[in-house]
Amino acid sequence: VEYNFARWIADSPTQGRRKLLLTLSLLVNLGMLFYFKYTNFFLSGFQALTGQPVPVLHVLLPVGISFYTFQTLSYTIDVYRGQIKPLRSIWDFAFFVSFFPQLVAGPIVRASDFIPQIPKKPFISRDDMGRAVLLIAAGLFKKAIISDYISLNYVDRIFDNPGLYSGIENLLGVYGYALQIYCDFSGYSDIAIGIALLLGYRLPVNFLSPYQSTSITEFWRRWHISLSSWLRDYLYIPLGGNRKGVVRQYINLFLTMLLGGLWHGASLTFVLWGALHGAALAVDKLFQKVFKPGDNWLVKLLGWVITFHFVCFCWIFFRAGTFEVASQVIHQITHNLRPDLLPAVVGSFRPVFALVALGYLLHALPDGFTFRLEGVLA
Repeated sequence: VEYNFARWIADSPTQGRRKLLLTLSLLVNLGMLFYFKYTNFFLSGFQALTGQPVPVLHVLLPVGISFYTFQTLSYTIDVYRGQIKPLRSIWDFAFFVSFFPQLVAGPIVRASDFIPQIPKKPFISRDDMGRAVLLIAAGLFKKAIISDYISLNYVDRIFDNPGLYSGIENLLGVYGYALQIYCDFSGYSDIAIGIALLLGYRLPVNFLSPYQSTSITEFWRRWHISLSSWLRDYLYIPLGGNRKGVVRQYINLFLTMLLGGLWHGASLTFVLWGALHGAALAVDKLFQKVFKPGDNWLVKLLGWVITFHFVCFCWIFFRAGTFEVASQVIHQITHNLRPDLLPAVVGSFRPVFALVALGYLLHALPDGFTFRLEGVLA
């Protein structure tokens, strides 16, 4: 469908017809995403508001639909903007959409970045092969050794029933989940980038030590870069960006992140996660504009502490699944912290917290460190 829409848009003689075709393309693409991923979410919301019973649709969710929907959207929009020419071979288009290394977990590939590589003969240098192997090994280490182990042996236990555990155990679970989701997601990205490189194709970097950020704005320049840049170029800027006044800019930031949260999953907890980040981005923009904080080490340290803990707070809703679980985690941390239990908790889960410490240590390495250049926790 998108293959034909892009060709029709490029061949259309008038701007009005091009815009109509783009609108139809967006409706088809987003309509399919809505049906497969969000139908039951909105039906349950309707039932909660009205009290009317609604049927539950047993819809099989296609693997990777969120990623390849955004990829095909970027292709059609870039053709409409005149940034790329439409592919004339349906096989090339199918290759772009179905390129398997990043299909399930990203990074999101832009048509303008990937399509120019298709007609070129794949070439793998010795350095590329070495870097690819290191990326795959780093990704497997992050995913299989760190993420899966701390998830299975500690984090899942906490979030399955947070009321059974003290506040310090819940807090450590939140810190553990922050590392778990980073290692899980960035590990998949490293593996995808490495496999693509072995095949002779280059994919964009997706993570740049996000927990080193000293502001929430910087965090979103380092976390899931392919998504944040996609939302910026195809949603935030078309909404008006910062071109229509300060208030409109803050509203655009909020709406962009709200939809970004919904993109992650059909749940109100994901929506709240996105809303919190959107509000924080707006507050950060306002703070930078009004107070113009300095660039000394104390300001950076304070900014890092606030940013990291705000991100961890938001992860509670991302992981919890329900507001009830999230509220239990927050309640235990704020009303039943029991820091005196810290030595006993760490002693009972030595392998888990050894991996957590190792993960955060590697993540904190300077940018020039060799492991970081090759993708180990970078």
